Amino acid sequence: MPEFLRLSPPIQALQILLDSLPERKPADEAIRSIDALGRVLAADVRAPHSLPEFPRSSVDGFAVRANDTFGVSEALPGYLQLVGEILMGKSPTVVITPDTCVSIHTGGMLPEGANAVLMLEHSQAVKRRGPGNEEINEIEILRPVAVGENVILVGEDVKKDQIVLKAGARIRPAEIGGCMALGISLLRVAIPPRIGIISSGDEVVPPDCSPHPGQVRDVNSHSLAALVKDSGGDPVLYGIVPDNLQAMKSVAGIALNECDAILITAGSSASARDHTAEAIASLGGPGILVHGVNVRPGKPTILAVCGGKAVIGLPGNPVSALVIGKLFAIPIIERMLGLNVVHPHPSVLAKMEMNIASQAGREDWVAVRIHSSPSQSIPSEERIWMAEPIFGKSNLIFSLAMADGLVRIPPNSTGVSSGEMVEVVLL
Repeated sequence: MPEFLRLSPPIQALQILLDSLPERKPADEAIRSIDALGRVLAADVRAPHSLPEFPRSSVDGFAVRANDTFGVSEALPGYLQLVGEILMGKSPTVVITPDTCVSIHTGGMLPEGANAVLMLEHSQAVKRRGPGNEEINEIEILRPVAVGENVILVGEDVKKDQIVLKAGARIRPAEIGGCMALGISLLRVAIPPRIGIISSGDEVVPPDCSPHPGQVRDVNSHSLAALVKDSGGDPVLYGIVPDNLQAMKSVAGIALNECDAILITAGSSASARDHTAEAIASLGGPGILVHGVNVRPGKPTILAVCGGKAVIGLPGNPVSALVIGKLFAIPIIERMLGLNVVHPHPSVLAKMEMNIASQAGREDWVAVRIHSSPSQSIPSEERIWMAEPIFGKSNLIFSLAMADGLVRIPPNSTGVSSGEMVEVVLL
């Protein structure tokens, strides 16, 4: 068996793994834009036309010539003759001439001759009699407007042929809305990489079984599958492999051949019955790159590249497996998806409620529950979030299920003091 636990810092370990993987363009497919939520774009998207395609009002009010309003005020109002209304969804037939205006609604097309919109709130409707005693509708103007005020110009959102979405971006609801506005019904997106997941251990049984004394249900396969799917991958479960080297070699070989990367849970520690390291070493070069990461939970982690594919051996404890999956599996999946427009992970600043000790030189991740400061007299937007540590061993999955986030204690720190502000990475 190779020398066990020559510990590497987690950032360095991840970089070693990424640097050892070949650069590959992800396979892609065309799907309906409305089905692309969470997918990663495989090609740039250009605007087929300008948006908006016509000048339109951003408020309810009156389309005017701006210079007809210059100099007016509430004390010295101006007057414009109301000559019509812009109907929604229709091209205007009226032309704005000096000292005239038309009623217009939000989104309505600006008529010829108009270059601004006066808000409804800054006007009053009045009536007067003309020379022939006819009734004339007028608008009393209580403030001036500038050229272009309350108007969205042609191409102000995007211009024709402009790149509106870049390859490597993950699609969010706003991107789907933008595609609908431009009439883009199909998008080319990266095909989710297949991630093989293998669980091991004679004591592990499927979740739908009633375990006998000494047995435990398989937690890791399913929690990791959810993590993979949430990150954009396609999880493929290969079941539970007994503590047998030949059995692990056989299943791992099949998974590596059928998938783009594999995760093997349990079997990464120093026990004589853990065969993961030997099985991984048999899958091809360059093989194991890191065996042992200076992080808690998750120290006995294996990082390898076999046949150009990432292979990660994770600890069997459920919390450790999820933390290591978050640190190493997610970046690998994002790399295979071609994700290069990475948004920051959601986090909040919170005040730690008690002292947390940490060993210098080791990166610790502490599960915390978040709640607001008890004082109800403080406005909600000004309340201070409090971080309450959840103490539990790494085989207690509900210690993580009850948590709102994780606090990273860097290796150059010996812990966090009560009252110290920390960043909580939300789960």
